[in-house]
Amino acid sequence: MTVTTRRSLLTLAATLGLAALATPVLAQGAWPSRPITVIVPFAAGGPTDAITRIVAQHMSQTLGQQLVVENVVGAGGTTGSTRAARATPDGYTLITGHMGTHAASVALYPDLQYHPEKDFEPVGLLAGTPILILAKKDFPATDLKGFVEQVKANSAKMNQAHAGVGSVSHISCILLNSQLGAKPVGIPFNGTGPAMNALIAGQIDYMCDQIVNAVPQIQSGTIKAFAVATPERNPSLPNLPTTKEAGLPDYQASAWNALFAPKGTPEAVLVKVNDAVVKALSDEGVRKRLLDLGSDIPSVEGRSRPALAKLVKDEIAKWTPVLKDAK
Repeated sequence: MTVTTRRSLLTLAATLGLAALATPVLAQGAWPSRPITVIVPFAAGGPTDAITRIVAQHMSQTLGQQLVVENVVGAGGTTGSTRAARATPDGYTLITGHMGTHAASVALYPDLQYHPEKDFEPVGLLAGTPILILAKKDFPATDLKGFVEQVKANSAKMNQAHAGVGSVSHISCILLNSQLGAKPVGIPFNGTGPAMNALIAGQIDYMCDQIVNAVPQIQSGTIKAFAVATPERNPSLPNLPTTKEAGLPDYQASAWNALFAPKGTPEAVLVKVNDAVVKALSDEGVRKRLLDLGSDIPSVEGRSRPALAKLVKDEIAKWTPVLKDAK
């Protein structure tokens, strides 16, 4: 073998070696090269589903690939959350979690198959969702005071709907019932959408729900709303009093929905997805749709990954003692 030939072979080997090393980088840089699955751990038509679809539609434009929403119901959202936690961390599986799946679940499920802080990468907060106290349209009360009197006197005979143990509708009503000393019969559904349908049909007496799921029904008169559990009234329902105004000041509850990725998802991917979230929430069309539903849109600072990580940590600390005390 000549010296020239040997040098040529060494040069070729070096080139191939560098190409092999560069392949993962190039593959990562090409992300996304196919559609991205966004797991919604609740039934279609609920608040988490609605918020996800609104934001994901705009994110698809930014990322250049379709975000496909997959509804995975069961166990108060923990079935879908477990699947997401176990997914390959390549950026092609995301999940919309919330106060229930990524905070309260820690206290509610002793055998939880994931941990919100350890098994997920925070991506970005999508929207805040105030909680409403709702009842069927023929509930025998016209205001919150009357509702409280009825529940206290007849709770053992009443049915209260929720979207499964650990869901926002479940947790927020645990807080309400504990303050009222009420023990209604809890009726779980595979999502807030089906629970809302039961309330509209008069099969359920009352429920606590995110405002996103209830504005159209309240405006059409198919259900009753007694108060919003936030310090200020909500622009989408300006005539609905706050719990403080209506006589139940200690009941304050507001949920949130946020995007997460499986632990180990590449940093470059997380940055791109967060950027798409930020851009979506800055779009006037997206903002209008979310605000019309009653959502609170986070500030630019509130959309950051560190802000979401802090929110999850704080929410776990907040709800763990509340739920343990309520047993």
